[in-house]
Amino acid sequence: MPDLIDEIERHASLRQRALRQVDAAETRGPHSMSGSAALGVLHKLASSPDTATEALSLLHELQVYQVELAVQHEELRASLGELETRLHRQQQLYDHSPAGAFTIDQATVIAELNLAGARLLQLRRDAALGRRFDAFLTDRDGRVLQSVLALAAAGRESAECEVRLNAGLGPPTTIRVSAGIDPAGSGFVLATLVAPTTRGI
Repeated sequence: MPDLIDEIERHASLRQRALRQVDAAETRGPHSMSGSAALGVLHKLASSPDTATEALSLLHELQVYQVELAVQHEELRASLGELETRLHRQQQLYDHSPAGAFTIDQATVIAELNLAGARLLQLRRDAALGRRFDAFLTDRDGRVLQSVLALAAAGRESAECEVRLNAGLGPPTTIRVSAGIDPAGSGFVLATLVAPTTRGI
């Protein structure tokens, strides 16, 4: 995705590109206004020989405006297609990550999770949404998780802990949780992996 400077430069050059497409040899006329404003006075000016030149200038302005909109529309369509492709790719990476990923709020209510996270909870993804993540932990481990979330909220770069997850009918599974602030909201993102040497203890 283009950075902010690229975006500003693109918008700044849009008008000049439209002008070149209408007439590369001409400069802009004396009337610089929007297409809708120019349309409102074009007929009046064209009807008088004394203002016919101004009418032609305004017609040129309308042509420039029309081409500008067409160029902008084409660029927006291309940008939208690129964004959709990247979003799909990121969604695929998110869903196929081997680590369980969760987005939770301050009360640990699950707002989003990937497929690995749903498998970790032994639930369908839609069944896990809206449930509290700490409901799958013992009271002690729930407090441990809250301490880690407090560290993440305070700006700690590495906020991690190990907790025991009670999911399904099997024995608890020890998982390692890494927490960070959700950049798109007021909650947290969790990355979880089963601790390899303590699973099922």
